[in-house]
Amino acid sequence: MNYISAFLVTSVTLFAVSANTFAADPLRPDQVEFRSLLQELVETNTTLSSGSCTLAAERVAARLKAVGFDDSQLTLFSVPEFPKEGGLVAIYPGVSETAKPLLLIGHLDVVEAKREDWVRDPFKMIEENGYFYARGIADMKAHIAVWVDTLIRFKKLNHKPKRTVKLALTCGEETNGAFNGIEWLAANQRELIDAEFALNEGGGGDTDGKGNVVGQSIQVGEKTFANYRLETRNPGGHSSVPVPDNAIYQLSHALTKIEGYQFPLEMTETTRNYFAKSGAGRNNELGDAMVALAANPADKASEAIVNNDPFLHSNLRTTCVATLLSGGHAANALPQRARANVNCRIFPGHSIEEIRSTLANLINDDGVSITALAPVRPSPPSPPLDPKITGPIERIAAKYWPGIPVIASMANGYTDATFLGAVGIPTYGIPGIWYDPDGNGAHGLNERMEVRSIYVGRDYMFELVKAYAD
Repeated sequence: MNYISAFLVTSVTLFAVSANTFAADPLRPDQVEFRSLLQELVETNTTLSSGSCTLAAERVAARLKAVGFDDSQLTLFSVPEFPKEGGLVAIYPGVSETAKPLLLIGHLDVVEAKREDWVRDPFKMIEENGYFYARGIADMKAHIAVWVDTLIRFKKLNHKPKRTVKLALTCGEETNGAFNGIEWLAANQRELIDAEFALNEGGGGDTDGKGNVVGQSIQVGEKTFANYRLETRNPGGHSSVPVPDNAIYQLSHALTKIEGYQFPLEMTETTRNYFAKSGAGRNNELGDAMVALAANPADKASEAIVNNDPFLHSNLRTTCVATLLSGGHAANALPQRARANVNCRIFPGHSIEEIRSTLANLINDDGVSITALAPVRPSPPSPPLDPKITGPIERIAAKYWPGIPVIASMANGYTDATFLGAVGIPTYGIPGIWYDPDGNGAHGLNERMEVRSIYVGRDYMFELVKAYAD
């Protein structure tokens, strides 16, 4: 999960619904089976260093075959160069010859986890105090288990949806530059994942940290990222004879210009909607400014207030920040070279080359080279805020969390949705499973998910997929 979610806790606390309303004990027989699937997934190590997404995909395929999926409906894939980074595409056929498929996506890979750093074994699913603990339980194996379970439930019910439902489980989302399965499928097996739209991670619910669900969100759009290497070179010389022409100083001047530059404010349909709805629930100066800015993006006074919030400031524009710095070769020598990495999070619709050009014009120094570093990711426009997508989400959410707002937001980071948007498949992160304000340890220590969150989210997401498919 390489994104920062738009937390809604501060803006919708007046609408809190107790998560305890949805007690999951005792487990239904179908929940017992689901728990077994979830446990198998999280206990299959899928880290880049020592795990295997291919093994996880094979285990999911075995479960689907056990309930009646045939070989023609299951495609296991990998490439010779990365044999442990494979994935799976499963297809549940619909009866309509005209309705385009629905695609469910999820990444099998997880962030690294060292046993010595964790309280519990990160690759054993442990239930304690109302939580499941395990690496990947939050990001995003609980979500994947729901997707797989949905197809299993369809099969056991002999359900006949109008729309074909596809499931793509891939590797490579968590590590920049790794083999990315969804990117590979989009480039090489486009017909296998072809769909009218896709559902993904990125949405979800928020709690107040006290067991109360205070909001649900839909991710509609995301930034892409790019790393740029800034470099200066110089003949150098002895440090006892300094000269004005210095590689480190030259680079520092360039970085100072970036530091002082603010990309212009932009809004998509989604961010305008987010600022209006989320701002209206805050009942404070910041909320009023958010509402005013949604109504008039040229309102500089409101923008100044909003810019004091780091997330909101970044949600309104491209951002670039220096993240790495190196220079010189000896303590008693003038530097012959200086380098910096500048990490940019690019607003939808702007290319990596366009932002590189903006930085070059800003610095205005031919002696500073600016190189976009791999991986070079696409930057598609945000998908539309489509009522045929948002309508079922809101309608079914009202059943599970009455009175809780569902707010569409754009992620400041990125997911695999980037690669689907680039080939014309609009992708949405859906609500359902809820998260604590601290992010549940995703990417960090002692990752966890509330048990009730997973079981209730499972039922909600099943209903949602069924509504889209039918």
